[in-house]
Amino acid sequence: MNSTLAPIQGRLAIAGQWSPPRNDFPSTNPANLAEVVGTFPKATPAETAAAVDAARAAYPNWRRTSRILRAECFDRLAQLVKRDTDAIATLMARECGKNVTECRAEVVEGLHMVQYVFGTGRTGVYGEVVASEIAEKDAYTRRKPWGVVAVITPWNFPFAVPLWMLGPSLLEGNTAVFKPSEDTPAVGQKLVELFAEAGFPAGTVNLVHGDGSVGEALVRNPGVNVVLFTGSYDVGRRIQEISAGMHDRLVAAEMGGKNAVIVCDDARFDLAVTAGILSAFKTTGQRCVSASRILVQDSLMDRYAVAFVDTAKRLRFGDPLDPRHFAGPVIHEESVKKVLGYNRLAKEEGATVLLDGGEVQPVAGTKGCYLSPFVYRTEWKPGMRSIREEVFGPHVALIPFRTDEDAVRVANDTEYGLSMAVITEGYRRMRYFRDECDYGMGYVNLPCIGAEVHLPFGGVKRSGNGHPSAAGLVEAVTHKTAWTVNHGTEIKMAQGLTTAIEGGPA
Repeated sequence: MNSTLAPIQGRLAIAGQWSPPRNDFPSTNPANLAEVVGTFPKATPAETAAAVDAARAAYPNWRRTSRILRAECFDRLAQLVKRDTDAIATLMARECGKNVTECRAEVVEGLHMVQYVFGTGRTGVYGEVVASEIAEKDAYTRRKPWGVVAVITPWNFPFAVPLWMLGPSLLEGNTAVFKPSEDTPAVGQKLVELFAEAGFPAGTVNLVHGDGSVGEALVRNPGVNVVLFTGSYDVGRRIQEISAGMHDRLVAAEMGGKNAVIVCDDARFDLAVTAGILSAFKTTGQRCVSASRILVQDSLMDRYAVAFVDTAKRLRFGDPLDPRHFAGPVIHEESVKKVLGYNRLAKEEGATVLLDGGEVQPVAGTKGCYLSPFVYRTEWKPGMRSIREEVFGPHVALIPFRTDEDAVRVANDTEYGLSMAVITEGYRRMRYFRDECDYGMGYVNLPCIGAEVHLPFGGVKRSGNGHPSAAGLVEAVTHKTAWTVNHGTEIKMAQGLTTAIEGGPA
């Protein structure tokens, strides 16, 4: 691991100007806590307000810019992302601990979002011609931007998720203030640098760094029309509570999951094991769509448990810059404590531990936030916290079920509803799970991870509030308007309403 790189000097970007660097907080490498990736300024309330003002000032000209010319900015951005893919992936691996192969895939996912946005600049439908009951009238619906969008993003996808949000928002004519996670500010800053290099006008994308207090200041600012958020339920709920008192505020929130893979007795066995492993342990279990529950039909459970544990034992967790490793560390020491706490809780709740994961240090003499997989088997029990609450780490329960109805009941027995997968060769079974499970994204004979940008990304219950991200975000960052034109020489009203005016012109 290269620890000789000079720390990045963090800056804010407001109205096209980069602030002088300040060393308010560090960003460290979770694989080597002694390595400082960079030091960053925490935006003051005045700076956060200035960023919103800058976005507000830039909005009129950006909104009036041709949609196609707005899209051309994204074409230039795509070329820059291609140019810097490897550098961005390496920076991401150092800052969030995700394996460099996953980081590179994330950069490509971000590129796909940029390409999608560029393509829809010319081909996207942003209005419709609608019939009127009056022959002389033409009626239309059109989408209009809201104004200023606050983009608040998580550390685990620090490049792709911001582009899911910034891409549709900017294409549709909004301007933005972007606050990346305080755990991955360097990747966020790199992204804004690319926006600037691509020629986005000053003030269209503004950058503020900092913790939750900066995010709250941004959310409380009445100059923000839309808040786009991905993160925990508690923070998402707080954002919605603050925003409820603002009459022209819309919030699109994606807030985690307690996802399940359902393995039926007719599943292709090797595929089922692979799907479970990838769902549970890719990104060290730190995806909002990661599966911390694998529901296995009871006739298959013993065989599946053996194969799953044997495979989990072979996974290599280590230096995220080494592509031979399956996954890297968790994000920070607080995450280590949280996951270990849930491991203990599962034991206290009576689970049978099949693989007792815990802290490991794969690199001698280096302190990192590494955890090995924790796998346990348990019957479904009412009120069992470890199989209902989001853990966000390499922690997974194997839960047997008897019938498909049992599997649906157990899968839905959580306050979340983000992602799910079913492994089956039966098309009728697949359809049953499709219709009866609570989720926003479902997969068949696949892991419950692996979103694509042209599909909506969001969930139900605690996982989301009905405004999915990625391609589905267009619904949230625009509002529909009606526009009706009379081509006649007199007024005719719908519903047979008379137009006669007593005492009017003869």
